[in-house]
Amino acid sequence: MGSVGAGRKGIALTDRQRIAWLRLIRSDNVGPATFRDLINHFGTAEAALAALPELSRRGGSARAIRIATVEDAEREIDIARRFGAQFVGIGEPDYPPALRQIDGAPPLLAAKGDLAAASLPAVGIVGSRNASISGAKFAAMMAREIGNAGYGIVSGLARGIDAAAHRASLETGTIAAMAGGLDQPYPPENIDLLRAICDGRGLAVSEMPFGWEPRARDFPRRNRLIAGIALGVVVIEAAARSGSLITARLAGEFGRLVFAVPGSPLDPRCEGTNGLLKDGATVTTRALDVLQALAPISEVDLFSQPEAEEPGEDGQTRMLAPPPNDDERLTIVQALGPTPVEIDDIIRHTGFAASTVYLVLLELDLAGRLERHAGGFVSLSMG
Repeated sequence: MGSVGAGRKGIALTDRQRIAWLRLIRSDNVGPATFRDLINHFGTAEAALAALPELSRRGGSARAIRIATVEDAEREIDIARRFGAQFVGIGEPDYPPALRQIDGAPPLLAAKGDLAAASLPAVGIVGSRNASISGAKFAAMMAREIGNAGYGIVSGLARGIDAAAHRASLETGTIAAMAGGLDQPYPPENIDLLRAICDGRGLAVSEMPFGWEPRARDFPRRNRLIAGIALGVVVIEAAARSGSLITARLAGEFGRLVFAVPGSPLDPRCEGTNGLLKDGATVTTRALDVLQALAPISEVDLFSQPEAEEPGEDGQTRMLAPPPNDDERLTIVQALGPTPVEIDDIIRHTGFAASTVYLVLLELDLAGRLERHAGGFVSLSMG
């Protein structure tokens, strides 16, 4: 079978670039989408960092934006090194290839374990924390057979289905996506499992800083990593309102395949999976169902182009367009409101160049006045 990411394509960051990237993503109001737009506009993280105060001021911020210092970044890199981890950039060879392509992909991942696991085409297996014995047994069987076919298994290190899938794929390659920092595993009873993953053919990844204790709102972000790393997601025993359904929804938005294992209508743990089947998910009763569906997209290298690739340090400075004037800025702000709109619609409505619109949106974003939504939609922040 061919392998997505075979050959580990990408360009390594220099130490200086890695520090600048970490500073940028750890600065106020800079999320993954904002990071990407800043790099695309300014060319380098260092140039973007220098521009942050002025961009924030022009966006109407009432206070100075907090920018992570060189010392902050060096300290976190040192913590990672002592923990046995490292930071991998989105354009580097060891970054999960499929994850590069999603909207809002993390520009940097903290990773610990066998980085070769990141290059495997992956299948997500998620489901109930309160799994039945048969559900956990089926998850292990699926993970083992899919892993033996050459795929990595990605899940969220939760108890139940997640843990069963990780344990069954320790020898073939598994990725644990974490909601908190790599040094803050959750739940505590899976610490030994995490150690086994990192000490074997597995990998733990997180976009959160070291020391970050996971909160409820961090788990959907973790689910986004699972859906983005995987070519397809298998859902086993998911209740009507479960995080597994968030993973399945995100997988569908990212263009991934969604598989659901049918269960008894009398078991509330199966209400969500049966609902996925009604909505068009692939009925899955054996590993072969997944392998046959994924075969056409696993044979070709679909995810080879890195995003947010910083150019080499050749001493050249990118020529930037002049900042928008006050009339252009006002027109763009007036085109926005609390209802999300597509950026392309703003460009058409105002008649301004795309670069002008994107720069004003960056200003608003860094001033905390913009909300970003899935699919390239934005709105004015009401906070």
